[in-house]
Amino acid sequence: MRILMIIDGLPGGGAEKVVLTLSEGLIQQGHQVALLSLRNVCSYTIPEQIEYRVVNDDCRTPWRKLSELSRRAKQLDECFSELEKSGPAFDLIISNLHKTDRIVSKSKLYSDNRLWFCIHGVLSSTYLGHRKGLNRWFKKRKMASVYQNKNIISVSEFAGKDLITDMGVHARHLEVINNPFDLVHTRKLAAEECELAGQPYLIHVARFHVQKRHDRLLKAYAKTRLSAPLVLLGTGPEEKIAEVKTLAETLDIADRVIFLGFQKNPFPYIKNAKLLVMSSDSEGFGNVLAEALILNTPVVSTRCPGGPEEILIGDLSRGLSEINVDSLAEKIGEIYHNPPTIDEKTLSRFELQTICKQYAALAAISADQ
Repeated sequence: MRILMIIDGLPGGGAEKVVLTLSEGLIQQGHQVALLSLRNVCSYTIPEQIEYRVVNDDCRTPWRKLSELSRRAKQLDECFSELEKSGPAFDLIISNLHKTDRIVSKSKLYSDNRLWFCIHGVLSSTYLGHRKGLNRWFKKRKMASVYQNKNIISVSEFAGKDLITDMGVHARHLEVINNPFDLVHTRKLAAEECELAGQPYLIHVARFHVQKRHDRLLKAYAKTRLSAPLVLLGTGPEEKIAEVKTLAETLDIADRVIFLGFQKNPFPYIKNAKLLVMSSDSEGFGNVLAEALILNTPVVSTRCPGGPEEILIGDLSRGLSEINVDSLAEKIGEIYHNPPTIDEKTLSRFELQTICKQYAALAAISADQ
């Protein structure tokens, strides 16, 4: 089977990492995978077996923003045509992230039954949370139009429900497929040296973005009065990072908050942490929660819209806090001192080969339409 992945660049984000992990897993199962990036941005090493192409946009005209979607769609169509001529026809086409989806919706691929849109986040929270009135209404209609009567993959039950119920999308077909994790490889990477090993610390792994709520994290951490430092892994706009650093100083915890930036291999840091904390307003899935559990690191997460409640089940649900500072602080203290049991069986549903088989099965659904 030949599969095409399309994404708007490969910076250090969760969805981008998922696409690469999934691509590698599909190749291991004997499939051919081509990856189209719509920007020449990549923070990861691309495996040699992946047919990787960057669809460049060199337009510099003053009105380039007005024509961006249609222009980029045309560029995508040209690259797709070249790829189909270079080998067997694609059996499955997967568009990832909303910016990519908007471009694909203007391309010739949009009417193709082989096309599936993968929803990696809770769209209503991510794109509409700060909008009100007519502005929200117009944005919602515009976004929903991209997905109407299309094949949809949702990385969590909640993200799919949000698309249908809150965004008003009628899907042609909706499949919930969790994000994949290579348990063996993750643990191998985690075995590398870590300068923080041997000392207790808490860790938060996420880009610096308003949705990740570093402000809530720091305020909750300050309330716990734990002496173990808080390590922040991730990158983002300089002004946003500076804002978080200023808050740490205001809360008088700057000496206990460590900024380590983006790490190509965050797993040794996660493995050696005493506790991983997620403080988000919403999460499509919550990759880092599953990764921490794979490495036997306890987790605390806000009970935010998205995947956390689907990941933290059984005894692990003790790590779910309400979406406020006091509750998060209370759960951090509780799980830090009394962590839950991490059952290996709860992780098997996220195993890479299992998830890849679910993706490969989508081709049969497309063929029947």
